[in-house]
Amino acid sequence: MAFRITARRLAARVPVTATTATTATTASNPASTSTRGYAAVGVETPAWTKSTLPIPPVSALNASAKPNHVLRAAVAATEPRNDWTREQIAAIYNEPLMELVHQASTIHRRFHNPAEVQLCTLMNIKTGGCTEDCKYCAQSTRYQKGTGLAAKKVESVESVLAAARVARDNGSTRFCMGAAWRDMRGRKNSLQNIAAMVRGVRDLGMEACVTLGMIDAHQARELKEAGLTAYNHNVDTSREFYPSVISTRTYDERLQTLGHVRDAGIHVCSGGILGLGEETKDRVGLLHTVSTLPSHPESFPVNALVPIPGTPLGDRAPLAFTEMLRTVATARVLMPATIVRIAAGRKTMAEEKQALCFMAGANAIFTGEKMLTTECNGYDEDKDMFDRWGLEPMRSFEKSPKPEA
Repeated sequence: MAFRITARRLAARVPVTATTATTATTASNPASTSTRGYAAVGVETPAWTKSTLPIPPVSALNASAKPNHVLRAAVAATEPRNDWTREQIAAIYNEPLMELVHQASTIHRRFHNPAEVQLCTLMNIKTGGCTEDCKYCAQSTRYQKGTGLAAKKVESVESVLAAARVARDNGSTRFCMGAAWRDMRGRKNSLQNIAAMVRGVRDLGMEACVTLGMIDAHQARELKEAGLTAYNHNVDTSREFYPSVISTRTYDERLQTLGHVRDAGIHVCSGGILGLGEETKDRVGLLHTVSTLPSHPESFPVNALVPIPGTPLGDRAPLAFTEMLRTVATARVLMPATIVRIAAGRKTMAEEKQALCFMAGANAIFTGEKMLTTECNGYDEDKDMFDRWGLEPMRSFEKSPKPEA
């Protein structure tokens, strides 16, 4: 089917120079299989001019070309919707990749300035010592013997703000702070220190984001009062595959935290991790979860697993880039106003692959020295990439107006 569609597109674009016999045959019998001759450039008598490309009858082409009405309707949207079904998402996700990227790029330009990419910097303000059993994470105490990652105390407010200044001076407009905790129960003093960090980051003119594990409604309101811009809490994967990765926190507990964040008036940042061993249906399930929330996440991080030796997933083979690209493009179609962020795993992506993600609708990255416990693309590296591809940093707190059509 894909070959026939490609042939039809070629037929629509390439002028035909057919022999008299072929033309006559086609005219007398439109339903017959026609042929198209191709001549070698610069060769007076090419040896291969008799080689021809079979072109199916128009009726056969029309029968084989099944337009993706779900994708067409989604790309025509002028505002987000939250009533997606898994079947609709699967129809979009499984569209031929080049067409999917093109259509995602089209809707991206309706809702965003395509040259603008948000620069975010992530700092680990409390390393290790987590009691969770997330199979991908080096910060779990369960895998500490294998990973060799030692637990540390919470960073001081001063050291965090010093790192935020460096990030700001290098172009980042959002500063994210992560702590390896399951939840914030009994951490009143820590929450007060984090509130001070949030206020300090906001005083620098930056957006402030934290990821602290599960929080309740009261804690969410405290963070809102401190000026928190966004709270990150990933759902990681589909509801069905989730128990294969984590057993110490339920899927519904994650969604409950997102509800507390949203109700407090804080932007929700929630995405997933690809390459955990999930199947296509699980990536579709992840996208279904976030795209059917009462309101779409303000940002959707797309992480590719970075296998860490010593963790249960430490020897997993890398995910095919095409699945990363499909997820980015599908997320853009489903959540047109959301910021889609290339997160963990970007360090292993060639610059051209990153550019494809930007074309498909990604418009945020993490930049700086580190991403929690894994490597991150450096500030200078990203500045050079932006220069080569004509990209520019997104302003704090609001996107620039879209270019006039």
